[in-house]
Amino acid sequence: MRIIPELHYDATKSSQGARTRTRERLGRAGFQSRNRRGDFTQNGPSGFHDADRRAGFLRPATFIPWLISRLRLIEKTSSDQGYATFARNLIAILPNKSIRTALAAQNENGRTGSQWHPSEHSRPLSLLNSLRAAFNSHGESGVDTQLRYSYHGLLTSRKFSKTDVEDQEKLADLRYPVEWYPATRTLQRKIILHVGPTNSGKTYHALKRLEQAKSGIFAGPLRLLAHEVYTRLNAQGRTCNLVTGDEKATHEGAEMQSCTVEMVPLNANVDVAVIDEIQMIGHRDRGWAWTQALLGLKSKEIHLCGEERSVPLIREIVASMGDEIEIHTYKRLSPLKTMSTSLQGKLKNLRKGDCVVVFSRVAIHNMKREIERLTQKRVAVVYGSLPPEIRAQQARLFNDPENDYDIIVASDAIGMGLNLAIKRIVFESVSKFNGVHTEIIEHAQLKQIAGRAGRYRTIAQAEPQVGHLENAQPESTNQRDITAPPPLGLVTTLYAADLPVLRKAMQAELDPIMSAGILPPTNILTRFATYFPPSTNFHYILLRLHELSLQHPRYHLCDLKNQTAIADIIQPVQSLTVHDRIVFCASPANPKRSSRMASTLRAFARCVGEHKSGALLDIPELLLDVLDEEMKLDRAYMERLESLHMALILYLWLSYRFAGVFINQGMAFYVKGLVEEKIDKLLAEYSASPAIREQIRRLREQALRQVSKLNRGRVMDQITQPQDELPHDALVLDDRSVQSPYNPEENAQARPMESLGHEA
Repeated sequence: MRIIPELHYDATKSSQGARTRTRERLGRAGFQSRNRRGDFTQNGPSGFHDADRRAGFLRPATFIPWLISRLRLIEKTSSDQGYATFARNLIAILPNKSIRTALAAQNENGRTGSQWHPSEHSRPLSLLNSLRAAFNSHGESGVDTQLRYSYHGLLTSRKFSKTDVEDQEKLADLRYPVEWYPATRTLQRKIILHVGPTNSGKTYHALKRLEQAKSGIFAGPLRLLAHEVYTRLNAQGRTCNLVTGDEKATHEGAEMQSCTVEMVPLNANVDVAVIDEIQMIGHRDRGWAWTQALLGLKSKEIHLCGEERSVPLIREIVASMGDEIEIHTYKRLSPLKTMSTSLQGKLKNLRKGDCVVVFSRVAIHNMKREIERLTQKRVAVVYGSLPPEIRAQQARLFNDPENDYDIIVASDAIGMGLNLAIKRIVFESVSKFNGVHTEIIEHAQLKQIAGRAGRYRTIAQAEPQVGHLENAQPESTNQRDITAPPPLGLVTTLYAADLPVLRKAMQAELDPIMSAGILPPTNILTRFATYFPPSTNFHYILLRLHELSLQHPRYHLCDLKNQTAIADIIQPVQSLTVHDRIVFCASPANPKRSSRMASTLRAFARCVGEHKSGALLDIPELLLDVLDEEMKLDRAYMERLESLHMALILYLWLSYRFAGVFINQGMAFYVKGLVEEKIDKLLAEYSASPAIREQIRRLREQALRQVSKLNRGRVMDQITQPQDELPHDALVLDDRSVQSPYNPEENAQARPMESLGHEA
């Protein structure tokens, strides 16, 4: 989202007194610093999220002048003289009339997306096409990335012999990922695939088998699910560890692990493993983690739970591994119906047992306040970033029929695992901001969330002491009143314009998953990097490996998201090893979501590369002084809080990888809790602000207008994002996991390169 701060704040200029107060506050909490030494989101010109307007901008008469102005900026500001010369040469070539004529001719023929290769440096038309394709996909940041890649390609391609290029191509042959896990291939495993719609009991059956095993692993898509299974197993007397990207809880003698799928321990030998939401193996960004778990887990028995459309692909993959497969298909245990009418935008039409699904934290708090004001009913809230204890308490309040919490407002996190006594799902919207633009939610996600209505059996009826998983529902009829009909689940929308989109999604037959995501293993990336001079931008090495890679048709290479941006940010830290860069590129840092993340990343990288103190209070780039400020309702204050929160998550993540550097893990957890408390209070205040409520109303009206056009068949795939945004795009809900740690053990050669593994 676009951020327009009301003021600028620089932590390095904050007063020594403020930092001293923060240090004293942490000292009173029992934390002491050790080893002290004493000492605009680039999505292109505004308005071009609209596909039609973007296509118009890509015409030669518009795009080339804009590109020349961009190149002039690079020529003036780049500290790399070679890069500045590269830009100057392009400026001289681009006004050539023959280039514009050829480009216009390609436009008429519909050919605009050719791929440029370094060897084609004598063909500026090919380069120009690749720059237009980059702008079409990723805006200004895509053009910048492609320009830098092209420049480094010209530099390095001249240094490679024919043998070098052939060796690089051999390393980039990723057609046989099954071979990346030699230790696992020595095992004869049994794969049990549980498929069916939501509320069919598939995950319940898999977890029951896990509970019976001597040792086992659960791997889920969200930290929320990992916490729930961890709580469930320990409550049943099965000692279980918790492992997520930024949090670990270990217990002596534990033979069970509950983790996010990116954190699956490939070197652990266990009896049973459960991998939830296996259909995400086809995800364009995170699919590699499910593929890694399926191909690499050293478990005698692996239970996969997910949608039926994953069956053909899983069959093929299991056959290629030589493992045994057994498929169980489940039917939904209770009926689900899409209502013929919406709530007509009237919150007074909500009733007991309703769940209103909302897609941002500030909007969740606003919705809760509005419902309570208009209906006089108590409202619970659930979203992924709530602390586990509060989330469990809110779920219990809603599930308990004896209290007056009749309605719950929740994020899309309920689509993956929360077991709530929901009678009706009400979508506040069928569109969602994805970090770049607002888009219509995919049919598969709408169906999954809708399926949470009409639960066959609630926690209160089944295992109230254990958490809130879908898995907790027993299916045997002898534990349920067999005379009672299964509850009818209803699904609708708050506004009439959204209902046709929802109805179409509910009736849609989802396409089968055609390929599984992969990323090159760490050892391949490390060896690939040896072909380049030490000063080569790591960004280029990542892109070059992706460019040369070959894949089998049943696999696809997952996208590089923030990894190349991180590589650029830490490039100036010369003392980092290749392994250090791989780890940092895997981190849960999203430079696009915080203007301060770049300075934080460089500071952390210097701590590692220059062997400096990583004590929390020794890093001035951390905005710790914001803790001493009075809470205020302005964007700048919210941005500082959220920048600190993201920096602390990154600190914790790194503390598990560089334990000797980032030494204040306990203090970081404590400060993170303080920041989360302030953010939640601020969000509640924001939701009461008339200005914020008016912004939410305007955004909602614009989304409804776009959906109405879509219903008439007159619009695009993406909804134009307005300029007057809510405080920060970090308010967008995100409970995805962070990437797995480097593991140098026996099977670690099979772990995908960390630099490409995280989706922030």
